[in-house]
Amino acid sequence: MKFSLSWLQSVLDTKADARLIAEKLTSLGLEIEGVEDASAALTKFRIARVLTAEKHPQADKLQVLSVDLGDGTPLQVVCGAPNARAGLVGVLGLPGGVVPANGMELRKSAIRGVESNGMMCSTRELCLGEDHDGIIELPEDAPIGTSFADYIGSDPVFDVAITPNRPDCMGVYGIARDLAAAGLGVLKPIPAAPAPASFPCPVEVRTDDPEGCPAFYGRVIRGVKNGPSPKWLQDFLKSAGQRPISALVDITNYVMLGYGRPAHAYDLAKLTGPVVARKAREGESCLALNGKEYALQPFMTVIADDSGVHDIAGIMGGEHSGCTDETTDVLLEVAYFTPAAIARTGQSLALASDARGRFERGVDPAFLDTGMDLLTSLILEICGGEASEVVRAGEPPLARKTVAYDPELAGNLGGIDVGNGEQKRILTALGFDVAEDWTVTVPTWRPDVDGAPDLVEEVIRVHGLDAVPSTPLPRADGVAKPTATPAQMLERRVRRAAAARGLHEAVTWSFLPEAQAAHFADGETLWSLANPISEDLKVMRPSLLPGLLSAAPRNLHRGATSVRLFEIGRCYLRGANGASDEKLSLAVVLAGDSTPRGWATGKAKPFDAFDAKAEALALLAEAGAPVDNLQVMGEAGAQFHPGQSATLRLGPKQVLARFGMLHPATAKAFDLDGPVAVVELFLDRIPVKKGAGAFARPHFAPPALQAVTRDFAFLVDAALPAGDLLRAVKGADKQAITAARLFDDFRGQGVPEGQKSLAIEVTLQPTEKSFDEAALKAIADKVVAAAAKQGAVLRG
Repeated sequence: MKFSLSWLQSVLDTKADARLIAEKLTSLGLEIEGVEDASAALTKFRIARVLTAEKHPQADKLQVLSVDLGDGTPLQVVCGAPNARAGLVGVLGLPGGVVPANGMELRKSAIRGVESNGMMCSTRELCLGEDHDGIIELPEDAPIGTSFADYIGSDPVFDVAITPNRPDCMGVYGIARDLAAAGLGVLKPIPAAPAPASFPCPVEVRTDDPEGCPAFYGRVIRGVKNGPSPKWLQDFLKSAGQRPISALVDITNYVMLGYGRPAHAYDLAKLTGPVVARKAREGESCLALNGKEYALQPFMTVIADDSGVHDIAGIMGGEHSGCTDETTDVLLEVAYFTPAAIARTGQSLALASDARGRFERGVDPAFLDTGMDLLTSLILEICGGEASEVVRAGEPPLARKTVAYDPELAGNLGGIDVGNGEQKRILTALGFDVAEDWTVTVPTWRPDVDGAPDLVEEVIRVHGLDAVPSTPLPRADGVAKPTATPAQMLERRVRRAAAARGLHEAVTWSFLPEAQAAHFADGETLWSLANPISEDLKVMRPSLLPGLLSAAPRNLHRGATSVRLFEIGRCYLRGANGASDEKLSLAVVLAGDSTPRGWATGKAKPFDAFDAKAEALALLAEAGAPVDNLQVMGEAGAQFHPGQSATLRLGPKQVLARFGMLHPATAKAFDLDGPVAVVELFLDRIPVKKGAGAFARPHFAPPALQAVTRDFAFLVDAALPAGDLLRAVKGADKQAITAARLFDDFRGQGVPEGQKSLAIEVTLQPTEKSFDEAALKAIADKVVAAAAKQGAVLRG
């Protein structure tokens, strides 16, 4: 929400500058997103008088001006404005200045062969209005040579982020109330005296939808003269980012932005019969002010007359009944609409507006009469005319909540002791009624306050959150017990391990486009959001890989030659009974070059499936998985390349990880070129070690005797996975064999067709005494026998 300092000062008597106001608003919980000062961009623009205006020798529509800046040295300027003439006082942009409207930097240049030392500016070029028919004409007494920024004065514009729970601050007056309560000025009363009624209201006004529109007030003002609104009103609206339209429209926008009270003005001549708030009927539609036709549904509240729908109630008016320059009689509408009904209609129509943003948060139901008086007085003052009596249909929900409050809660909940008198002053300044027994009555404009903790929040934020002392929590004597859960400890370990291996952590959305999520659904039912942030983020992720695969091309397209990303998080699937099934996972994406080109390695080497396998095994080991017992089995899934992917399992059904190269079709769907290696670890499936909760690690005792190694070469079927043979060899003598490593895979001369030679280095660790030849032969026989069960034959 935007507003200018002068607008704020019109409702708050304060001498505070923009910097102090911005700091105080942030401390009150109304976060400042920015403070803009339009005059700061006009320092290179000066007030100048045109001395002479001669026709350009090379162009019929240009003139050569001699311009006085008050220093006795006239400047020559080429200008194409039709109103440029001798004696005119305007604004000259000097070389080095930047035109606010288009960012063009001014410089000394030749235009059609004639030197020009700047530019005479129009209102639109300086972002001060929409007029572009000619250059700005200032009064004769404007000080020549003065900076235009100093002449118009500084009027900073605040951009405040209003949280959804503060509907009272959706108007400048509500923000001023907070500042006044914080001691930054005195809140001015609302200038809304009841206007005298000159005649009965000639239009029947009623509500036939008390659920969606509990209260509907109307009044006719006849004999108005519509036209441009006053400069002060236009300036206020421009500071809020609104385009002035006409006096009648601008007045309703001013009351909405200034006091948080949306209203609407109808051209009475365009209405037929009673004006009614009712439910839409089947097949009805409304041509809204944005020029779009909206098909209405029966649950939507509309404003209609005998001729049809004129207004999507509380959201946007219709084109058919809007006010124009020819309007002479108007019907003012001030109504209260139920927030839930407005939100449902707005979401269904995908229609956002300033009015909807206020009504669905909850406007003040007690402000109907005051809002009507304020609108009426402004219209009569600016547009003239005479007002009818007010017709009131329905009853607004005026019941006020009461809260039993204990002042001690400020210290107990808020962490700071605030005196009872100061607490009462703060609450009273914010509009709360405080009884002697501390029964607090909540004002109608604060629907967000429900109980005593909310009142503590009001007291503390106004008193100053920066005054809350930093008090450490009480701590028991002795060594603190660990507070992290086993799952949290697991996340920390694998996160550090991944980072130590050169992977970069990414944090991606938990929501995905439906098409991307479908690539990794694996037949599971996806969770689809009923009210997503956007259509591109409507499905909850079934895997972490889609988010990382979307991030990889963004890095590659920006010049990264090697992308190594990982993420730890939860994936979301539907359980067997339809409940949410969250799975803790870790995903890795490797794209681009694994090894850069160099004199020793030659061309750059891309990532392959073995890189993915290495990452999977290393991270599983850090997570505590029994990697020595894992089996490499089968294909990883349809998203992976056949023959270049696999799973790591504990038994046939317990899949701990999948790894390999991404399928070309999946890579194309994510805008990826070239080979991409991926890993997905299912951390929640890793079995917990016995004694995993122990505080200290077991004592490490190095072996007293030196280990020895023996090499074995086996002929096996070419289709046999080397891991199966290694596992068999390791299990041949679990007491003596501590490790087994494959160091050669040979296929060629000397090896029968359809077979391969696998060479394995076996590490043997003696315990009580060194091995003798007999002991080594016994172990070797066990190794050969174990390998034979896999169909392996020792090479001669």
